[in-house]
Amino acid sequence: MSSTFRTEAAYAAPLGLEKPGESVRVLRTCTPNTVAYRGRIDRAARERQNGYPAKVFWFTGLSGSGKSTLAHRVEELLHERGIRTYVFDGDNVRQGLCGDLGFSQQDRTENLRRIAEMARLFLDAGTVCMAAFISPLAEDRERVRGIVGNADFHEIYVKCPVCVCEERDVKGLYKLARAGRIKNYTGVSAPYEEPENPALLVETDKGTVEGCARAVLDFIIGELWGELWGELGGELREAPAESAD
Repeated sequence: MSSTFRTEAAYAAPLGLEKPGESVRVLRTCTPNTVAYRGRIDRAARERQNGYPAKVFWFTGLSGSGKSTLAHRVEELLHERGIRTYVFDGDNVRQGLCGDLGFSQQDRTENLRRIAEMARLFLDAGTVCMAAFISPLAEDRERVRGIVGNADFHEIYVKCPVCVCEERDVKGLYKLARAGRIKNYTGVSAPYEEPENPALLVETDKGTVEGCARAVLDFIIGELWGELWGELGGELREAPAESAD
């Protein structure tokens, strides 16, 4: 639900407007006159049944850095070990959930807000979420953290030089941006604000997809879950043996 209104002085600055009286489209995060219904089965009960905690792993980086490839490979590795997972991918969500949004800064911010709200629902369902989005602005990433919850949000910076990303450029978007056919393209004509203190840094130009994915897997299972895993009584399923063929 959205509405348009003209701002008063107290609201102009927080909304990023130059002066009071400017019109702005506000995307509400809660429909009026609604009350959340709480069932008897909560997230904690679902986590106990699963035997592991649900978390959100937010893969951020330039287009072509390998976010989606890495997130999906990590999902495969976790799935092999009996972990329920779901990947939110930047292109995929624009096929439906965010298909009405463009690429203005306001729409990109709203795109991430919707994903954050979806991730929060998946957390409540006890599912481990991985989200692969450029999410170039630190402010937007912090907003996502606020929605998801600091204890459940883990930022993974998929770092890769823009020159390498351009070489990969499967979609041909960097070429279009360099030619001026795409405006405000992150890494070319719009900035990417690097995470100052990510939970994990993965440099994809210095390793293989498998090597980087294993590093993320080790972080998730070893460093992050550790004691929580034991408290919930979970047992990590052995990964299937690799074929010798």
